[in-house]
Amino acid sequence: MKIIEGDLLRLAECGELDVIVHGCNCQCTMGAGIAKAIRASFPEAYEADLATAKGDRSKMGNISTADIERAGIRFVVVNGYTQFHYRGRGVKVDYDAIRSVFATVREGFAGRRIGYPKIGAGLGGGDWERIAGIIDAELEGEDHTLVVWI
Repeated sequence: MKIIEGDLLRLAECGELDVIVHGCNCQCTMGAGIAKAIRASFPEAYEADLATAKGDRSKMGNISTADIERAGIRFVVVNGYTQFHYRGRGVKVDYDAIRSVFATVREGFAGRRIGYPKIGAGLGGGDWERIAGIIDAELEGEDHTLVVWI
C-alpha cells in the first residue's frame, strides 16, 4: 500500500487515479464523511447508490459503480457496501464486507490505479490496522494508494 496525503477526489479529477473506492452504508444516504463529498462532486455515484435497494442487507460486501468524466478525464467511483447502517457509536464497519469489496475491486479493476481513504476507520469505527491488512491482502500486486486527507 502506498500512502500519500491529498484530496482523493481531486486526484481522480486530475487523472492521477483510475478508480476511487469509498465505503457506503446500505441505507442510500451518502450523507456524511467522504461519501457526502463524493455525492456532491460526483452525483453519478449517488445515482448508482440510489439504484440499489435501500436497507437491503444483501448489499453488504458488494459494490455499485459510476463511470465519471470530467474535462476529458475518465475514472470510476466504487461505492463499497461496508456497513449496514450509520447510526450510533461503536464499530459499524463489517470486516468481511471490506474483504469482499476489495476482492471485487481487484477482479473488476486489476491493472488500474486504485485510490481510497481510510475506509471504515472513521465514521465506521473500525480498526485501521486490521482494515489496511485486509486491503493489502486483497489488492496484493496492484497499484493501490491510501490517500490521507490533509
